[in-house]
Amino acid sequence: MEPDRAAPYTVASALLHAIVPLARKELVEAHDIEIRAAAPGLRDVVPAVRGSLAAHLPKAERILVPAPRRTLRLANGLAEFVHDHLKEVGPAALVVERADAADETDQEFLAVLLRRIDPALLTVVVCAETADPVLAAALKRHALPIAPGAGGGSPMTDGGAIDAGRSGENHGPEAVERCFTEGFHHAAARLGVRALREADPNTDPDAWWSLVHRTAGALAAIEREDEARAILDRARRESTDPKNRATAAYATAMLLMRHHDPAARDVGEALSWINEAVAITSLLPDRRERAFHLSFDLNGKALVEMRAGRPEEALRLVEQAIELADRDLDPGEHPIHRLVLRANRGQLTAMLGDPERALADLDAAIAADPGYPDYYISRGNLLHRLGRPQEGVADYETAMRVGPPFPEAYYNRAEIRFQAGDHAGALADLDYALELDPEFADAYANRAGLFVEFGEYGRARADALQGLALDPRNAYLLCVLGQVEAAEGRHAEARKAFDAGLRHDPALAALWASRGILAFETGAPEDAVADLARALECGDDPAVRFNRAVALRALGRDEEAREDLLRAAELAPEDEDIRRELAAVSPDRPSRSAPPGEYPPPDR
Repeated sequence: MEPDRAAPYTVASALLHAIVPLARKELVEAHDIEIRAAAPGLRDVVPAVRGSLAAHLPKAERILVPAPRRTLRLANGLAEFVHDHLKEVGPAALVVERADAADETDQEFLAVLLRRIDPALLTVVVCAETADPVLAAALKRHALPIAPGAGGGSPMTDGGAIDAGRSGENHGPEAVERCFTEGFHHAAARLGVRALREADPNTDPDAWWSLVHRTAGALAAIEREDEARAILDRARRESTDPKNRATAAYATAMLLMRHHDPAARDVGEALSWINEAVAITSLLPDRRERAFHLSFDLNGKALVEMRAGRPEEALRLVEQAIELADRDLDPGEHPIHRLVLRANRGQLTAMLGDPERALADLDAAIAADPGYPDYYISRGNLLHRLGRPQEGVADYETAMRVGPPFPEAYYNRAEIRFQAGDHAGALADLDYALELDPEFADAYANRAGLFVEFGEYGRARADALQGLALDPRNAYLLCVLGQVEAAEGRHAEARKAFDAGLRHDPALAALWASRGILAFETGAPEDAVADLARALECGDDPAVRFNRAVALRALGRDEEAREDLLRAAELAPEDEDIRRELAAVSPDRPSRSAPPGEYPPPDR
């Protein structure tokens, strides 16, 4: 049995109660979501300025489950609120006793404070015999050990140090419901498991099933899927309620699709469970109830079909779900469910090559709930793909405003800034994305690529290795690492990195192109031509054609080189290197082989 812990955000709530009354109104409003989530006792004095449609709907219609990383976003927003307040009023100290008894939300919050706020502005004293891994890592990297009783300055609360374990967790279904709804999944799982030991499915079946679903969902969110499956299996042994058994079948299918261990995922078994859910909900007698539950399950089956490599069938199922909801639900009923279906159809139609139709669906989803940030990210990505980068940036920046700090928005804006030639802006965005989430492996890949562009190979290597420690199979990180090794003359190590990346992602053009460049530079132009040809199979690119032309000329294959350069000139008519090389292989000029020194570096 897990030990008791304090309620979620006990420390953060005490801190907020001390400083919110003193803080500037505009600063409080800029962080209303974070403050109201961490300190519900302040909701009467902190009005909701931002927020999703879900906040105004009945419980049964709030179907979106907060992502496991939501608490990190909340912690970052709270840290920025504290930082900006202290910049206005002056430095302070925060002393936290019994931090080892703090809930995971508080331990994460303390870790963010330690990592992000200069100790000259906020001195954080953490008193604990042990700590969870996130806080333990932050203490190791950002704090100095002190002897008991050494003191830590003036605490920020009138009552002295904050006791992180002063209030135990509330128990019962209501506490589980609140924690699950807010995304405090560790607490929801802990409380739910305890409550289920004592709950009787026959006393209040609806409350019992709700507890089952919430507890299983929370366990899945914190990567304890096997325990979640055991709870769902027990529920199937205890009850024959068709609607709830269908929901349990749906949840089981999602466990099998989304398991954190790829080896535990099973598309075939997931399909059998989701088919059971569909079979049950299609027989529900009430028209409106059937429309909601069946369309929900059809949407879940669409995910399974997509993961099975059948996107056309997935799209058919989502369209069937939309038609069912539009026909049989009352007007205005289940608005979030409807917008999720539209957004999912948009994702599928974009994948299948109809971006304009996808854009219409994402427009509709955003119009239905303009306070929900995730779909701005999706639409921004689509607009970027459609060649409308500034509109994409506008969507990313809206996502930044309507919710707590969102690292993906900055990561995506960095890509547009890079393509526009604003490398400093791209670097600033990637720096901030990694400040928000130091485990964002793809952001390390892109920042490492920028450092390669700058010729800062030491920093590029550090980022590539940091990212690979988080995601050893990341082909982009292996590509950057190989580029660094090649630039510093370690050709064997570079080839090893490129080969490893291609084993994990043989469709990544940058890897073939980079390995081709390495082959040319190490005296193997035939291998270079072969690798660059593979890169072009992944997508036409003027830089790759230019590079292959150089390798072809080295082999005396000038006519083929000329064909590559003609096509490269069509793709990039303003490129002076391409025009110069094309002139060199014109029929009225003698041909020559380009020395290795003229071979350009790869595009990022």
